[in-house]
Amino acid sequence: MHAVRLDKFDNIEYLNVGTEQQQIVYGLLREARLFDLLAPYDPLLVGTIPIDIAIASSDLDIICYASDLEEFCRFAQQHFSWRESFQLSKSIINMVPTILVHFMLAGFEVELFAQDVPSKLQNGYRHMIIEYEILSHHDENFRQQILALKVAGVKTEPAFAQLLGLE
Repeated sequence: MHAVRLDKFDNIEYLNVGTEQQQIVYGLLREARLFDLLAPYDPLLVGTIPIDIAIASSDLDIICYASDLEEFCRFAQQHFSWRESFQLSKSIINMVPTILVHFMLAGFEVELFAQDVPSKLQNGYRHMIIEYEILSHHDENFRQQILALKVAGVKTEPAFAQLLGLE
C-alpha cells in the first residue's frame, strides 16, 4: 500500500499534470477564472474528474462554503446568470440548506453546490476522498471496472459498492 496525499485536492493545480481530460478541465477552469471568482467560498472540485473516473457525461462539481446563502445567490446571479443553461435553486440536502447553481462551460455542465458547511466537511468532498483512497488500494483493472459500470449507467457510489460487495 502507498500513502495517499489528500492535500493534492486543495487547489486545481494537480489537474494540469493529470490525464488529458483533467488538463482540458484545468484549462477551462483557469480561462474562466472560476476558482478565482469563487475564492471567498473555499471552492473545491469534487466528484469523478479529480479522481480520474469520469465518463463523457461527467460534470464539474464544485462545492463551496457559504455562511450567507442569500449572499451566495446574489453572487451567483451576478457572475454566472449570463452563462448558457444557468439555473439557481434552493434545496435542503441531508437537512442542510443548500444552493445549487448549474450552467454550461465549454460543453461541460458545471454544478456549484453551496452550504454553510466548511468545504472539506461536505459529503461531496468526503465521498470523493473515500473513493480516492479505495482506488489507490486497487489496481487499474478495478478503475476500469468502475468506468465500465458508470458507462452502463450505474452511478459512482453504487458502482463502488457493487465491486466491493457492499449493500
